[in-house]
Amino acid sequence: MDRKKIIICVFIVLALLLFFGGDFGRYLSLEYLAQQKEALQIDYENNQSTFMFGYFVLYVVMASLSLPGAAFLTLAGGALFGFWLGLLLVSFASTLGATIAFMIARFLFRQPIQARFSKQLRVVNEGIKRDGAFYLFALRMAPIFPFFMINLVMSVTPIKLWPFYWVSQVGMLLGTAIYVNAGTQLAEINTLQDIISPAIVFSMVLLAIFPFIARAGIEMHRVRKLYEPFNKPSTYDYNLVVIGAGSGGLVSAYIAAAVKARVLLIEKNKMGGDCLNTGCVPSKALIRSAKAVAQVNRAERYGLKPLVPEVLFDRVMGRVKAVIDQIEPHDSVERYTKLGVECLAGEASIVSPFEVEVNGQIFTTRSIVIATGARPWLPPIAGLQAKSSRILISDSIWSIQAQPEHLIVLGAGPIGCELAQSFRRLGSRVTLVEMDDRLLSREDAEVSDYLAKSFANDSVELLLNTQVASVTALDDSIEVTCQSMQGGEFVLSGDYLLVAVGRKANTSGLGLEPLGIELEASGTIKTDGALRTIYPNILACGDVVGPYQFTHMAAHQAWYAAVNALFGWIKTFNVNYSLVPAATFVDPEVARVGLNERDAKLLAVPYEVTQYDLDDLDRAIADGENHGFVKVLTVPGRDKILGVTIVGAHAAELLAEFVLAMKHGLGLNKILGTTHIYPTWSEANRYVAGEWKRAHASSWVMSWLAKFHAQRRCSGGEKEKSDTCQKNESV
Repeated sequence: MDRKKIIICVFIVLALLLFFGGDFGRYLSLEYLAQQKEALQIDYENNQSTFMFGYFVLYVVMASLSLPGAAFLTLAGGALFGFWLGLLLVSFASTLGATIAFMIARFLFRQPIQARFSKQLRVVNEGIKRDGAFYLFALRMAPIFPFFMINLVMSVTPIKLWPFYWVSQVGMLLGTAIYVNAGTQLAEINTLQDIISPAIVFSMVLLAIFPFIARAGIEMHRVRKLYEPFNKPSTYDYNLVVIGAGSGGLVSAYIAAAVKARVLLIEKNKMGGDCLNTGCVPSKALIRSAKAVAQVNRAERYGLKPLVPEVLFDRVMGRVKAVIDQIEPHDSVERYTKLGVECLAGEASIVSPFEVEVNGQIFTTRSIVIATGARPWLPPIAGLQAKSSRILISDSIWSIQAQPEHLIVLGAGPIGCELAQSFRRLGSRVTLVEMDDRLLSREDAEVSDYLAKSFANDSVELLLNTQVASVTALDDSIEVTCQSMQGGEFVLSGDYLLVAVGRKANTSGLGLEPLGIELEASGTIKTDGALRTIYPNILACGDVVGPYQFTHMAAHQAWYAAVNALFGWIKTFNVNYSLVPAATFVDPEVARVGLNERDAKLLAVPYEVTQYDLDDLDRAIADGENHGFVKVLTVPGRDKILGVTIVGAHAAELLAEFVLAMKHGLGLNKILGTTHIYPTWSEANRYVAGEWKRAHASSWVMSWLAKFHAQRRCSGGEKEKSDTCQKNESV
């Protein structure tokens, strides 16, 4: 805590000690005010300006320090100054005091609270940014909430100072007026309950929720005006039209059909989207073949005769296609038709909030879900936009027939790293170019270092801190001009350049702009927490909306999109992004959920680290894969998991236990108390929990137990005690 905060805290503590220690509370009673009213009025009449100033300052100080007595001072204002002058003084003094209290609390508490509970407060923060004035006004209008508590609560939110001031000024006015008016009739009041009756409280609560009713009415009017230019059909062809048959679209359509809605699924390319055809499935099939080659190369490690595998590249790519073909029925038109989904091939365009055009035909629908996914992004590098078979992206790399002799990969994110390692293991020379100073820059530095060592073992050439200046595509090769950030320019020559630097949402051709549907700066569709666009019946999910471009996240969002599209007029559900696991399927695998150390430091979240190295795990040793680690971040001194990073074989599978634990609020003690089969990889999770338990064992308890058991060893029935016991007794 810095010096300024310490001074403020000391001042507040001294003020509280003075107030309560000096028993100033005895002056804050109706009896005292009634007894001293005439004397106070005489003082006021003798020196009005000084008396009013002193009263105003006293009120501000009491309110700013959150000391009890605001109700008493408000009554005194009415009794001494009359209604209008009393209302003026009390209104401004109470608001100024509340604002000072707000500023003090914000200075002392906002940063540590936001840092410690950043994930839990994210939804609250967004709501306050959007509707903070309404929330504050409602709280101020309802006398059931103590004003000092409101000051403290609002101080840790993102609400700005000026809105806080003027909303407090207006919101507290009615309650202030009631108390000031009561003060003018002091003789008729015996207790504070006489001022605010249940009927008055109920009326004020109704007034408090009025802003929300008004807001709902304004929103209804806005939506009605928004739909005015369009003809609303008297009947609809479908309850839901889903555009895009990738992960998000398939799950949305599946859910809609499961609840007996009539749903149309439109796809312009292949069912299954990128994941099945050019992403997750083919890449994992390729990774498995590459890993088999690596295992054969390490045959001696398993007591086998050294082998030199012969890679038949056409067969490897044939296996990739066979895997796609085997999984394809899961996402096929036939399957979804049996499930009750009508499937249509074609390019869809949204004509109106109720109409979708496909192949020249118009279909009417109650709701629309956009799930068109994303595509690889080509950065603005000279020569990169040229159409050449030598420039590959993650969509087109699966079409190459011959194994590259030299593959240049641009980008060290998950896609670039996975494919770079795989092609190198299959026998291609691979050069990975990255402008950052490490691989997988969103992970912790030690994860990047671990992966860099693995790539070095596989002989992947790494060019970090390097930018691509231009690309020249020739008939049978590609030339890439690079600039090192340390200085110097050089040219790489290879068979192909694979560009893997990110993905861009597929939004063109959907008819969004004529409808006024906005895009974010990232190019994704702008939606609210319930995945709705400016039109409540047009929603979006998956890569086209972000913020995470994972197949499992698209499926997660799809539930919210489908349910909100079909039942949003009854109840809407905001997407829960609190727990998003992710994995990069390099070797060793990298998997993570929640915070890593990099994120925790950026967010200023306090944490403790517990780590278990897999070189000590029996099953890892038996499998010859004893490298990597399990790292858990916890709240300091508490059994609460903030995040987990795993590097090693089967990391993505091991992570599932931690995802489940975090989802249901379970800590490491629960994992430690769960029986894990021996010998398995999952024991690593129990061992890291054991490391945490040992680190948090009470030293006092351990010392006491040591003495206890020593005494127990010396309490037998032997005739002669050992020297050790005799020494203990003498001590």
